[in-house]
Amino acid sequence: MSASSFSPLNSEFSPGLRIINTFSEHISFNIQDKRKDIKLQAQELDDMILESSSFPSVAIVASDASIKNNVATSIIHMVDKPLTKMVHHTVNVTSTEAELFAIRCGINQTLCFNNISKIIVITDSIHVAHKIFDFSAHPYQISLAAILLDLHVFFNSHVNNSIEFWEYPSHLNWRLHEKVDKETKAFNLTSFLLCKNSWDFSKKNKSDNILNTWKMMFQVSNFKGNHFLDNNNNIIKLTYIKGGSWLKMIGHSNSLCMHATRAITNHAPISEYRLRFFPREEFKCPYGQYPIKSRRHILHECDRFNGYWNLRRDLLSHFVMFLEFNPNAFSFCDSIG
Repeated sequence: MSASSFSPLNSEFSPGLRIINTFSEHISFNIQDKRKDIKLQAQELDDMILESSSFPSVAIVASDASIKNNVATSIIHMVDKPLTKMVHHTVNVTSTEAELFAIRCGINQTLCFNNISKIIVITDSIHVAHKIFDFSAHPYQISLAAILLDLHVFFNSHVNNSIEFWEYPSHLNWRLHEKVDKETKAFNLTSFLLCKNSWDFSKKNKSDNILNTWKMMFQVSNFKGNHFLDNNNNIIKLTYIKGGSWLKMIGHSNSLCMHATRAITNHAPISEYRLRFFPREEFKCPYGQYPIKSRRHILHECDRFNGYWNLRRDLLSHFVMFLEFNPNAFSFCDSIG
């Protein structure tokens, strides 16, 4: 996968000239309903293939990519034509870039055939296919510009030409995509030339290095402090993916985020914290025989609060549920203790 020049003034990204403005009715997505039975989902794909196979003007593109194997694969299926297989070496890129490149190659190769009126792209990364029509600033615009140019040519060649994107969840083990996956993982190429890193790949590597350094430093108690909430390292795991591992669950509410932060750091208006500054005062819990109202007592033992926190299942969801059902926990509103 090599980088190519990119113009920020590319007409494919200009308002009014974008493909979704001029050919929106020629583009469709078929997203699998995750509530459906796996067999029904596979049957829908089989029915689609069977129906499409009766039309010689339909091209079916199955794409896949493997970062571990540094390869992107596309297979084109058409009636009365042998399978067209394309395997490309993709190194020093992210999985999104590799999946997008596989779709790009499949669409481009399909346009080499005559009398094609419909392209059906089947992918297990439907979110990547959606990025083709995402015109915000992101690092995939080089591939997008190439795909959109091909689609403009395809749509302009005939008024009825169209493209469909079908989601194939990887857990279906669907026969056509199993073949693509097998071809992808069987590919083994040793690169003899130096390969540049994509911008997104470099950013990911830098972020991963920062996270690894943070995790190593966090294992040292002096770095994280002596009162940080730690239940078998399952409560907080730092990540930048999908909004992080825990802030996405509490960031929607200022009060919930505040209570969670107090509980996690143990900087909360509870007896255990106040005892550090007023060691001679009594901070007994009035709801039991405990001499001090500590964080552990509140989470696991106190009869005053609902027992949504399970000591044996120290998941973040249980911690958040406890705080949601006990809004006075770790709050100044809790005047007792």
